[in-house]
Amino acid sequence: MLGRGVLRGMHVTIKRLMDTYLEDLKYFPRRATEAAVETRQRPDVRGLKTIEYPFQKLEMFEGYRMLPFLIYDEDPEKPRCTACGMCARVCPPQCIWIESDKSPEGKNLRRPKSFTIDATICMSCGMCVEFCPSDAIKMDNDYEIGVHGREELIYSLDRLLKPVEYYAKIHPTEYATQEEEKRKKAAAKAQKAAIKKKES
Repeated sequence: MLGRGVLRGMHVTIKRLMDTYLEDLKYFPRRATEAAVETRQRPDVRGLKTIEYPFQKLEMFEGYRMLPFLIYDEDPEKPRCTACGMCARVCPPQCIWIESDKSPEGKNLRRPKSFTIDATICMSCGMCVEFCPSDAIKMDNDYEIGVHGREELIYSLDRLLKPVEYYAKIHPTEYATQEEEKRKKAAAKAQKAAIKKKES
């Protein structure tokens, strides 16, 4: 029959709409409380699952990628980044620019003098993170980067630097895994050194 698909689609839409209002009655008069939002985000709940953004915000899951940022451990003047340029080379849209800091004699100091990311062309692929040899660059999950002008979306070194504690907070599982790997490597290295000392 002509139009059966259209009617079937309209039936699904109307059913979802009605389910939304029927589900709202369970939480009357405050359907947008924190408890209600948390419950209604489950996949088995009927109706549309919306929140009242910006008054309510969902916590982003750990694997969400927005823009890269640089990590420092203790001192912002001593970031993990060694200005090797690997991230800039592997970046598909070429949105990363790095200038290495140099001593007065012209020697490379293995730290960035400037590090710039153009957020207007970054595709949030995470390639820079995958290839970084010093674990200096990670993906942020802050999606609220709306600004009035394009020039504000050019991120310089001072805006990109964040402490390792911030990374541990937004990527707890990944951070714990990396720290465990570091601990195992350090233990293996110490054991190897102890055996070598014992032999000599």
